[in-house]
Amino acid sequence: MRYVVIMAGGSGTRLWPLSRQGTPKQLLPLVNGKSLLRLAFERALASVPAERVWVVTGAAYADVVAEQLTELPAGNILGEPVGRDSLNAVAWPAAVLHRLDPDAVIAQVSADQVIEPVEVFAACLDTAFAVAEADPDVLVTLGVVPTSPHTGYGYLHRGEPLAGFAGAHRVLKFAEKPAREVAEGYLASGEYWWNSGMFVWRASALLNELRLLLPANHASITALAEHPERLDEIFPTLAKTSVDYGIMEPVSTGQGNGHVAAVALPVQWRDVGGYASLAEILGTDTADNAVSGLSVSVDATDNVVVNADPGSVIGLLGVSGLVVVRTPEATLVARAEDAERIKELVAAVTAEAGPQFA
Repeated sequence: MRYVVIMAGGSGTRLWPLSRQGTPKQLLPLVNGKSLLRLAFERALASVPAERVWVVTGAAYADVVAEQLTELPAGNILGEPVGRDSLNAVAWPAAVLHRLDPDAVIAQVSADQVIEPVEVFAACLDTAFAVAEADPDVLVTLGVVPTSPHTGYGYLHRGEPLAGFAGAHRVLKFAEKPAREVAEGYLASGEYWWNSGMFVWRASALLNELRLLLPANHASITALAEHPERLDEIFPTLAKTSVDYGIMEPVSTGQGNGHVAAVALPVQWRDVGGYASLAEILGTDTADNAVSGLSVSVDATDNVVVNADPGSVIGLLGVSGLVVVRTPEATLVARAEDAERIKELVAAVTAEAGPQFA
């Protein structure tokens, strides 16, 4: 049977101070009054019914997730007591679902992306499900067809097409975030897709690769699925690594037992990792300012301005290329070119002003 698991962990540090430890980005109403989590859930419903949607999130956010997704059965929310990176965020639900349904096929999607149109996404997901159902050893990733030489995304180098599945290819290798000239070469070749960080696989296929490549994690995850009451004991001991480093990249180079395929995702796709991507979602005014909330600009251009402090106004005069964000607890002013360094600032704020502001 088919399932969708939404990864909704993480603190979204690069969207500080909008996103903070108590209010991570995936739970904020960033897009037309809806949270990124809500949008991900609605996309999932285009493929499976609500009872076959699961969410992996931080334990501290489980109640808010339940409030936002009232259609979701309470038992379908898995709350991590601590963050142990994306490998364990996919392995844990795979082990749980494998115990419930040995034939489970899982689409592992993210809660920090905006994807349109939904019907195209659902059709691509259906193809990826079909590939995984036809091959017990394949791990499928969704590759976004690139529209620019973006340097902030990882890439997939695709190989020969898979017979019988439109838009599906073997994956030759995973490529890290490239320099500009490398990204331009990728785009010109037509052989590379953006790595969306979304996957489809049989639960058994993922667990088999985990057993081969990271046997200690496999043993612990299996024990956790059998004894959920031991969550607080077992989960913090899991080796922390990403699913790309731990599983996908090794399998793509022949280190595991299976192989990796990719299905093309020809959609408008935005990974809302920081203010540059948020600006794309907000759009711009006649002065090329991306604005949310009350602000007034005079001779100010090409800024990102977000006012989340009710009853206040942000005024910009004669400036350009800035990110200005105001909340009741904190204010950010940064050059747009430095927005990817916000994690450094959050660390400094935590050390100098206190963790209550992080």
